[in-house]
Amino acid sequence: MKQKLNYSFKSPSTKWDYIVIGSGMGGMTAAGILAHLGRKVLIVEQHYVPGGFTHAFKRQDWEWDVGVHAIGEVTDHSLVGRVLNKITEGELSWNSLGEVYEQFFFPGDFRIDFPDHPQKFKANLKAKFPKDGAAIDAYFDRVKQVAQQMRRYFLSRTLSPEWGQRLDQLLKPDQIFAQTTEQVLTELTANEKLKTVLGAQWGYHGALPDRAAFAMQALVMRHLAYGAYYPVGGASAIAKAILAAIAKRGGWTRVRSPVESIDIDANRAVGVILSNGETIKADNVISSVGAIETVSRLLPKELASTIDWSQRLTGLKPSPCHLCLHVGFDGDIRTAGATAANQWFYETWTLDQANWNFSGNDSPPHILYTSYPSLKDPLHTGNAHTAELVTFVPYEAFADFVGTRTKKRGEEYKALKEDLSKRMLKQLVKYMPKLEPMIKFTELSTPLSTEHYTRSYHGAIYGIEPTPDRFTNSWIRAKAPIKNLYMAGSDIASVGVIGAMVGGVLAAVAAQPIAAMRFLNSANRSQGTSKASRCGETARSLGRTGFA
Repeated sequence: MKQKLNYSFKSPSTKWDYIVIGSGMGGMTAAGILAHLGRKVLIVEQHYVPGGFTHAFKRQDWEWDVGVHAIGEVTDHSLVGRVLNKITEGELSWNSLGEVYEQFFFPGDFRIDFPDHPQKFKANLKAKFPKDGAAIDAYFDRVKQVAQQMRRYFLSRTLSPEWGQRLDQLLKPDQIFAQTTEQVLTELTANEKLKTVLGAQWGYHGALPDRAAFAMQALVMRHLAYGAYYPVGGASAIAKAILAAIAKRGGWTRVRSPVESIDIDANRAVGVILSNGETIKADNVISSVGAIETVSRLLPKELASTIDWSQRLTGLKPSPCHLCLHVGFDGDIRTAGATAANQWFYETWTLDQANWNFSGNDSPPHILYTSYPSLKDPLHTGNAHTAELVTFVPYEAFADFVGTRTKKRGEEYKALKEDLSKRMLKQLVKYMPKLEPMIKFTELSTPLSTEHYTRSYHGAIYGIEPTPDRFTNSWIRAKAPIKNLYMAGSDIASVGVIGAMVGGVLAAVAAQPIAAMRFLNSANRSQGTSKASRCGETARSLGRTGFA
């Protein structure tokens, strides 16, 4: 297989230092750092295309991403931006979504833009809510305070459960995560509309304000404080750049290789067993497929049922499922109001319902998120433009089709998808009527699609729901209680692409503490600071980051 492809259906017969399960952002990041440290790394991926939620797919002349919509902190001004640049050897570039990265539409012709600077955002909020200036200032102060406390929490996640739980007694994460977003907003203001606007980005982490840990809300705000970006060349450019650098250092990515279980010998991870019965040995194993997935599906059953770690993780609730309608256009969609900025269309001022209750009625989605990837990528040419329409739905609504095969789920499933697609399109053209004649293609993905292609538990888009219980669970750590087994991805740190990346960083640090920290500190050398200052900046940056 030519190396430039970066992956194949088979892998060399060699001695691996690490096997990484899953090629999502967390797995790729952990593998990328370890490969740079000189370790021999094999990534095994069940899908036929690597990248997890960073991969893209094509239909005719159109191309869509599946999870990269707005990424913050990717410039050289942040640690994650510098780490990304290092593990991709400078082969990954980013394009700003513009001075406004997000537009929100609410009932009563209320619109507010989210700009690329916190002071501009403050000004926009105060213009819309002139009587609430003090509450708005207090909110930004609270976000800063909580986000700064996250650095100690993230670094503590690299320790084993035994030592990590002792450190937690000093750090007291319960105090950081005790409050929900709703509780904090209620303390700051009685203006229900202002509370809704401040909490309106809950869709980026999947928990309504009355369930989300405020620390999660703070990470969202800090992450996007200076705007959002999109990878030049599209979402798939991320995986191409990282995996090419890994391959250059002797690593390998193997696709179409679903893992049946982690090979455990005397409480030590010694490799993986594939669904075809093949066993691949390694000195260490890193799972980046999610905490619940790892303990419920990849551990030997006799082991999973007897350790506290497994039982404590499977009791957590997964984040919501989603529908994503991929739309293909023929025409210049800019003339119809489409923009590189993401657009949120709210049919309500109350944030008390996560899922679209579509069964037995013809109601539209109460929240519709719209992204136009073709307008974000400067390399895109022509009028074959694309959009992705996203809303949340209950997994139970698709229970009748669980266990059926993709592309062969029957006429009833097909009819349901057609109905949901029409209703989502109707909602879009309600706000963007000039787009309607340009629509030429649609394809809907459901929670079953997500479950099939990513093996996420119940099709959860963000892993474990980011509630106070999730963040105070002392068993969620990069270092598992099984020797030589590590965890990467969003469950270990925070949700989203960069959240998963930070989870990958933490896994690398847990596996190779000294060498990985040296690698991270080297990413700060361009700042011209002392060694002590670089170490401090590395810790602070990990705390500020964690979402995309």
